[in-house]
Amino acid sequence: MTYYTDKEGNDQVIQFATAGWWTGDLHSLTSQQPSIYTTRALADSEMLLLPKVRMEELLERYPKFERYFRIMFQNSLVTHQNRIIEAFTATAEERYHNFQKKYPQLEQYVPLKYIASYLGITPEFLSKIRRKK
Repeated sequence: MTYYTDKEGNDQVIQFATAGWWTGDLHSLTSQQPSIYTTRALADSEMLLLPKVRMEELLERYPKFERYFRIMFQNSLVTHQNRIIEAFTATAEERYHNFQKKYPQLEQYVPLKYIASYLGITPEFLSKIRRKK
């Protein structure tokens, strides 16, 4: 998961990345500034660190990677835009059900406090929603 820690010390989950997905901080990559985000593995994982200079070399040497990353970034932007719209228009219960559809396996190993953070609700309210099943 990718998250930032707010002034009160609470982790605010921005994104979950399941098997085969990428996560990171595009702003940090492009600006070469330290990231405000942290990425944490919640299950056994492999992590690839791709510094900007190495990424640029990869893109120059293998143009197909440039297309791959462009498509990946486009898809990421669409996903984030849809998440923003959902945050403004869907109820907490609808957001939770959409989360379950998008990430059907995550509840098995992700602590509920992180799911609640991702949904923008408290863990207590998430528990109430889950009891309604």
